[in-house]
Amino acid sequence: MLYINPENCRNRETRESFQGLKLAKFQRKKMLKQFSLVFFVLFASYVGVNSRELKHITKELEVNAPACEAWELYRNLGLINLIVRKLPNVQNTQVLEGDGGVGTVVKTTFVPDEAGNSSYTEEFTVIDDQKRVKAAKGLEGDCLAFGCSVLIVEFDIIEKSQNSCIIKSIISYAVKKEFEAKDPKPTVQIEAITQASKEYLERNN
Repeated sequence: MLYINPENCRNRETRESFQGLKLAKFQRKKMLKQFSLVFFVLFASYVGVNSRELKHITKELEVNAPACEAWELYRNLGLINLIVRKLPNVQNTQVLEGDGGVGTVVKTTFVPDEAGNSSYTEEFTVIDDQKRVKAAKGLEGDCLAFGCSVLIVEFDIIEKSQNSCIIKSIISYAVKKEFEAKDPKPTVQIEAITQASKEYLERNN
């Protein structure tokens, strides 16, 4: 059973003034934009891909729950446990390495689909509590199995008000030159994942 303690954020937020919250929210949004840009440039260099070769799929979903509660769900293995329960095509998940922090490797096994996807393995590469940003790089499976050289999934939790936030998801990927004509795309179910987390957070808020 997943549990998020709302006092973790409410005690902190009641100590801040309204003006302080507005300033902090503005600064966080600015830092998130700068961080995302720097992250993708550095990570692309790390995996040997020009950042200009990366394609991006971005989605945003508003949630009627405090940002810190959403982040508490996303930052560790809570989201993985929720996915198993809420996504019908997910059979199970296995933590192959780590405890939920940076370097953790997770394998998700699916009910095989028409494209032949049976599993997806990823490694957590960024968990930033200050900026509420989490990113993971794909190791095998999904579009990496049919033409992509890089797959990165990032979640940003953006505070909108004291009791609401935005979950921003960014899928970044690069296609191998020999597969460009086929134009392969990631099949990660970002919208289903964020919708499941929205329903969970709002039901428990």
